[in-house]
Amino acid sequence: MRKIPLIIVGILLGCLLVGAFSMAIPPIRERVMFKVDEWRAQLQYAIHPPQEAIFVPNPEVDTIVQATMLALSASATPTIIPPTAVITAEISPTPTLTPTPLPAEVIIKGGRYETQHGLWNYCAPATLSIALSYWDWQGTRTDIGPVVKPYEKDKNVMPYELADYVIGYTQLNAIVRYGGTLELIKKLVANGFTVMLEKGIVIRDYNGRMGWMGHYTVVSGYKDASQEFITQDAYFSEDYMVSYAELQQQWRSFNYTFLVIYPPEKETQLFKVLGEYSDQQQSAQIAARIAAEEAVNLSGVQQTFAYFNRGSSLVSLQDYAGAANTYDQAFNLMAALPKDERPWRIMWYQTGPYFAYYYTGRYQDIIELATTTIDTVAEPYIEESYVWRARARIAIGDSQGAIEDTRKALEYHPDFTPAVELAQYLGIQS
Repeated sequence: MRKIPLIIVGILLGCLLVGAFSMAIPPIRERVMFKVDEWRAQLQYAIHPPQEAIFVPNPEVDTIVQATMLALSASATPTIIPPTAVITAEISPTPTLTPTPLPAEVIIKGGRYETQHGLWNYCAPATLSIALSYWDWQGTRTDIGPVVKPYEKDKNVMPYELADYVIGYTQLNAIVRYGGTLELIKKLVANGFTVMLEKGIVIRDYNGRMGWMGHYTVVSGYKDASQEFITQDAYFSEDYMVSYAELQQQWRSFNYTFLVIYPPEKETQLFKVLGEYSDQQQSAQIAARIAAEEAVNLSGVQQTFAYFNRGSSLVSLQDYAGAANTYDQAFNLMAALPKDERPWRIMWYQTGPYFAYYYTGRYQDIIELATTTIDTVAEPYIEESYVWRARARIAIGDSQGAIEDTRKALEYHPDFTPAVELAQYLGIQS
């Protein structure tokens, strides 16, 4: 009788050891944690549906602060076509030479496909690995992941973080631009450059509901006959076909942002293909004009994206007052959408509104927007929102709140430069 408890204890200890060993294996840990997070998310989303978490901007700020900020913003504001303008002319200037017609079909070979599945939130590392492989890079997603998302459950990796990885950890170079067009993608592919896009897709989430979320993909070819792009999609499959029309709509939700990787010796060739897009500021100008046209020609969630894109482009152009006003319209449009159509995850992937509101003195709006964003996730691993809320709290004199937010940002993304700088400013000991 005395041996039975020892046997049970031994079995339990054995199970614990097996469980601990299994959790050390990334694929097993990912599957277990995925189910745990799924249950947690379902519970939280049932209590607090994220699509009901609406941010309502309040442009009323201290008159003196607003006047000062607007003056600073205006001094750096380039000439921009107003949001209500309808663009009918071509975006690029009238060419002096007749452009060479593009081939009807192009397929770039030589890449190595990787899936994002089996590890947590590995869309960005897997997709970047695919894009790099076209230039004979020999690494994998697990080389990229620990650098760009050191916290396993980080919700998003920004395009600039991916470009920084390419520049800092490979022998290749990378640029990020906005306001791209389908024709530009085809032109780049026809000249041997794959294009990494940030876009929005609608897939089933933790709640079992179809919902909008951000996604990366690599365009490696196109076929005019079927009006389709050939993409290497880490979520779906290799050689995943997407129609021109579908890609246009998906890409719109991220201001037609694209990343091109290239060897340094091909920079002259790439910039010749890019034309005006060679200059980042000019690409922001193009994106602003595209968004201006779409804002008055679209409706529903697509119009919301257009206004949001307009704001993001104006932030790139340092027109913070114009951007803040445009973001206000975007958030108001989003609040008016049916609940199931709201792209409530949008602030997981964007920081433009924080810039716009900060540089126009609207600190309370930053705090409320960041809080709303953090409240939309079962586990709030969004370091950018914590950093911006900390900055706003510093501005209104809430040092303790800023310290707490900065520590959270560093917990979720150790060595994140903006958080490190805030920690130094606030005197936080590591």
